[in-house]
Amino acid sequence: MHIDQIRDHCLSKKAATESFPFDENTLVFKVMNKMFLMAPLDKFEKGEASVTVKCDPEYTIELREQYESVYAGPYVSNKHWNTLAIHKNELSPKLVFELIDHSYDMVVKGMTKKLREELNNL
Repeated sequence: MHIDQIRDHCLSKKAATESFPFDENTLVFKVMNKMFLMAPLDKFEKGEASVTVKCDPEYTIELREQYESVYAGPYVSNKHWNTLAIHKNELSPKLVFELIDHSYDMVVKGMTKKLREELNNL
């Protein structure tokens, strides 16, 4: 998978934005200013593509047990975030997109009622 495919998928989500809040290398996608995906661009350039996505805690464990390419991400809560090692080609593009969708949905679900209403009205 290429970063452009991931970027296009993320930006197709309602109210999704992209930025580099941490450094010039880590591309971050947010919905209503809440992060749902991080992509270290230098890893894509080195052929070590990975993304970090939010995940339901029980599903997090299930995915890590099922796939070697899913593991606890650096700098984030290991309970709620997974890193997907895309470059290992264990995870199908379909699954990667499903996990991005799941991440987006988890972030929206965790928003205040007011923020969810704002999102729905966009």
